[in-house]
Formats: sequence, structure tokens, C-alpha cells
Amino acid sequence: MKYIFLLSAFLVSGIAHAQPAAWSQLNNDIHISFASSNIRFAQAQPPQLNQQNKWEAVAWRGEKVHTQILVWSNRDIAKLSVGISHLTNEKDKRIAAKNSTTGFLRYVITDEFAGGCGNRKPQDFDSSLVTDPIDPVTSIAVMKKNVQPVWLSITVPATAEPGLYSGFVTINTGKKYRLKIALKVLDEILPPPAAWKFDLDLWQHPAAIARVHKVALWSNAHFDKMRPYYTMLAAAGQKCITASIMNEPWGHQTFDDFPSLIKWTKKKDGSWVYDYSLFDRYISFVMSCGIKNRINCYTMIPWKLSFQYYDEGFMKDTVLNAKPGSVEYNAHWSTMLTDFTKHLKVKKWFSITSISMDERPMKDMQAVIKLVKEIDPEWKITLAGEYHKEIEKDIYDYCVASQWLLSDTVMEERKKEKKPTTYYTCCVEAYPNGFTFSPPAEQVWLGWYAAAKGFTGYLRWAYNSWPKNPIADSRFTAWPAGDTYQVYPGPLTSIRFEKLIEGIQDFEKIRLLKMKLKKAGKENELKELDTLLASFEIEKLKNIPATEMIEKAKEIINR
Repeated sequence: MKYIFLLSAFLVSGIAHAQPAAWSQLNNDIHISFASSNIRFAQAQPPQLNQQNKWEAVAWRGEKVHTQILVWSNRDIAKLSVGISHLTNEKDKRIAAKNSTTGFLRYVITDEFAGGCGNRKPQDFDSSLVTDPIDPVTSIAVMKKNVQPVWLSITVPATAEPGLYSGFVTINTGKKYRLKIALKVLDEILPPPAAWKFDLDLWQHPAAIARVHKVALWSNAHFDKMRPYYTMLAAAGQKCITASIMNEPWGHQTFDDFPSLIKWTKKKDGSWVYDYSLFDRYISFVMSCGIKNRINCYTMIPWKLSFQYYDEGFMKDTVLNAKPGSVEYNAHWSTMLTDFTKHLKVKKWFSITSISMDERPMKDMQAVIKLVKEIDPEWKITLAGEYHKEIEKDIYDYCVASQWLLSDTVMEERKKEKKPTTYYTCCVEAYPNGFTFSPPAEQVWLGWYAAAKGFTGYLRWAYNSWPKNPIADSRFTAWPAGDTYQVYPGPLTSIRFEKLIEGIQDFEKIRLLKMKLKKAGKENELKELDTLLASFEIEKLKNIPATEMIEKAKEIINR
């Protein structure tokens, strides 16, 4: 898949314009510097910063930390490569080089928020090139008068001895340059992602993977291609499997189809048969990748109230249009749910499975809740959308839009009942968000906001619902650029995805610190932490950059 690593020349020349005056002020030396991971640096403009040849970082054991290294010059670099040494402390204890990774940041086309939701034409919006995908190739050519960022991550082993570790990064451009690393490892342990309490729910889109890898949908090759994407998501602490139980749960709002995992067939005698073979294979597969806490089935209330099935009498796919609560709707779903319930219990999946809805009206939700509970009162129901106190007690996993807050009483009651209560962002919010033009620190901020407001996690509707050519152009026809995905074909991770994980790590650190401080009776420190969290209000982002808030907050919790 070499094509995914290339930006078309006409795209680069059409958007990235060199800054002749700025470059003419530089000598012909190669310039190299560490830089904040919270900043996206322009490709065609020399970075305005004081060059730093040393990176000082602080981490817990088990934590992943990262930074950027910028390389720029007035002359071409035929081959740029990066090497990392072992990190050692004064006792000669080692964090092996294998715990560090590097990748070259690639540039993609982005646009602007410009009101958020709604159909858009590229020519109507300002476009630019921004860094986001992280390419793990071992070397790269860098054109003169271009900035090439390098992403450096270090994962501290949970077994690492606390202390100060030193090492270096070697930048090879034909000539070798050495930059220093000083990593302070604290005497605290972050558990592995599978043990994180943060409820991460990024919706998976299997058909998109088949398309970009040019393999047949649901073929063995397709499952092989999906594995690294789902493994990477599991390593971020993902809790939920996105399972479509009908065709196009969201009315085909994506570039690729969203087919059902269950085949519905109406027999000639009017009876129904449901083929779960693909559903079973898919769920078992995703669980084998490490995502196994919950199965969220979409949906009984699609965005278009249209339900497709195969009719043997007509020998063709047929569609039922029916509203929740109607006789036709209830008849259609009652038979299926009764059969589906039996099947899930045989598979021993029923207790972790939910019927899931997305941004549906309360009246429709009430009709579905009534029907589902009549089939089996133990059915779980999830909703991502507005908060409705009338149905709150019936919702197991309630994910509210970021504008909504639940009362302390409701949050405490849900916590006691061990019900996930999360929030989400989408095309509505200018900030905080995870568009390709969003400040990277906003992805970290999401984890802090969850901790501040008592949410158990965060949902985003699209892990990999890619547009036509995601590695070059992150724009889509309906929403701000990057809204439809967080990672790239390859799979390639991204600045956004890595920063989201950073925020989840911070959420876990806050949770663990609170437990420790309470147990130790350190009321002053607890009060300081609560005061810090209280500062995380969405409206503050209008005047205070997320970077400023995050950097200040990290200093406090690391102290």
C-alpha cells in the first residue's frame, strides 16, 4: 500500500506555499530542534522557536510520553533517519531502546470549522496542510524549504525503577546530530490499557477497511487486514464493539457502506429466519483483538426508519418503513429480539450486549424501551444524545453531548449502579474536538474534562470512517475535516489518536491519585486536585488555549 504514504504533488503545490523571505534569512545548515507535541508546525514556514537540543520529560511507570523533533533546511536532505539509544539511570538500570518509537509526520489537507455540521463544498472553505498521520518508515527524503517533524514516543515499562534516565536521539542526514533525553520516572504505576477504567468508545467501521485495502468484504483477507486496526484500538483502552444488526444504521452518512452483521429472511410462510454466522464470527474476532467488555448493537431506531430484509416470497431484498411504537414496527422487531435474545444467551454474550441508539427523540426511545423490556427485562440499552431525565433510569450506558451535564445526585446514583456515563463531541462543537485542524491538546483536554465532571469516559462516532483518500485529504462532504476518522489506513496512528490516549492516561492518573490521597488522608492535596479539575470548563477554551491548561495541570499532578 505504498500509495498511502504519498501526498500528490499537485495537492502540496496547490496549498503549501513557501515563504521565500523567511527561508532566505536562514543559512544553509540543517536545523534540528525538539518541539512541543501540542503544536502542529506548518510545512512551508520555518518554525519560530528557540532551538532545543534536550528534551526533559516526566512519566509514571507504564505511561507513554511523546515529543516532536523538527528538521528543516534551505537544502535538500536525500535521506533522513532517526535512531534512539537505551535510556539509563545512575544505577545503570535501563529502559531499552525497543520501548521507544519514531515516525515521520505527514501532511494532510484540512479545512475549517465554519459552522460545523452541514454539507460543504471544498471551494467554499479555507484549506491548508497540517500534520497528523504518523508514518513509521525508517527513512524519508526532505525537500529544501520544508519542515519535517518527527514524532518520538517512549513507553516506560511498568517494571522500570524510579529515577532519572538519560539517553539520546541520533538524527542522520548524511551527517549525524545528537539530541539529549532526560526522562524522570516517578514512583507511581499506570496499569495496562486493558485495566483502565476509562470508558472509551470509538465506533469501528469494518467496510472502510475492506475498501482501502482492496479486499472482499468479510473475506479471510478482510479479517486479516482488520486485526492491526482493532489491536491498536484495544491498546488505547477501547471497551465497546460496534455491531450493526441492520443495514445502514446511520442512513449511509459515510463514504463506505455500513452493512448488517445479521441476515434477516422472511420465509414464504411468513416466518422469520436470522442468520447470525457473520455476527458471531465478527464479535469473536474483535474479542480476540482485545476488545471484549461490551457489544453495542446498532440499531432499532436508525436515522432513516427503513428496515431491509430478504423476502423469499418476492425473491428480493425488501424494505419495511415503520415508526417505533407502530404495530408494524413492533411485529418486525419482537420476533427478531426474541430470537436474538436466545442466541446471545447461548453464546453467553447477553449480559454484555446492548441495543444502542444514536441521537434519537425521547418519544421513539420510550417506545423502544417498552418493547425491549417486554422481550426481556434484563436487556441493556444505550443512548448517545441529549439528556432526558424521563428515560435516564432505563439507559444503561448514557452518553450525552458535551453541552449536557447530569446532576450530582444522578451521577452518584449511576456510579453506584455501575452504569457507564460518558460524553461525546461531534460536528457541533468548535471546541474541544478532534478535527485535523483542532489544537492537539484538545484531545488531551477531553480526558481531563471527563475527570472534572465525573464522566466515566468519552465516545466519538468514527474511528475509521474514511473519506475517499484519507491519507492526503481529511475533508468530507458533510462535516469539518477529520470528523470521520482518528487513524489512517496502514494502520497509521495520528497526532490526534496519540493525544487522545494521553488524555486517557491522565484520567487514570487522576483517578489513582484521588484514591491514594483519600487513603492517606491528605485533604490539602485532594482540595488542590479538585480545584484544578474545577477549572476545566468548556467555555474557558474560548479564551484560554487547551495547551496552556494542560501543561499547567500536568505540572500539578506530576508534583
